[in-house]
Amino acid sequence: MTSLVSVVLPVFNGEAFLAEALDAILAQDYPSLEVIVADDGSTDSTPDIVKRYDAVKYVRQDNAGPSAARNAGIAMSTGGFVTFCDCDDLYHPGKVSAQVSHLETHPAAGCVMVRHHTIIEPGTTPPAWIEKDDGGVQVQSAMVRREVIDTVGGYNPEYRMSENMEWLSRIKTAGFGIDVIDEILVERRLHGTNASYDRRDLQTSLLGSLRSRIAANRQAEARR
Repeated sequence: MTSLVSVVLPVFNGEAFLAEALDAILAQDYPSLEVIVADDGSTDSTPDIVKRYDAVKYVRQDNAGPSAARNAGIAMSTGGFVTFCDCDDLYHPGKVSAQVSHLETHPAAGCVMVRHHTIIEPGTTPPAWIEKDDGGVQVQSAMVRREVIDTVGGYNPEYRMSENMEWLSRIKTAGFGIDVIDEILVERRLHGTNASYDRRDLQTSLLGSLRSRIAANRQAEARR
């Protein structure tokens, strides 16, 4: 029996790229998908775009950030596996099937990610870090077993940046294996308004996440 995969797409004012992202998800070669758009209070035509897709579920909330949006999508999901797609990313056709196959054949892995290629949108100045980053592991691409979510919970809504790294650190601390498929299976757009475009803000957020996890680990050790 083919396992159902829930694809959660958080979006805030994503009208420029949303339709292409949804088309790429629905073009997957994996036969059993549940696609959920979690709208974080968009004020553009995002809701109207989603209405064009009968197969897509939709949940809307007041603007609370990407972590809260992902959690809203997770709460609606029913799949045994859950994965994510930012509204400006494009899945390769075999992305979902490759991750499902990996998890089914690697029982110690609770999470698996893939690599990405970066598309620089016209008029966007390539940042200095792009050469080192292209082809890297995309944390947003994570697919997890339902057991992982049941154990560690969803995303921390206090994080509007580096939320994926904070979540992955909790997954690792809980004892789940985190694997990477060494293949580019996502196209990531860079358009200057990405939250991670300015790495100075990202580095600050990552340091905050690291401090929080160190403190949590120390508390866990003290309770043992």
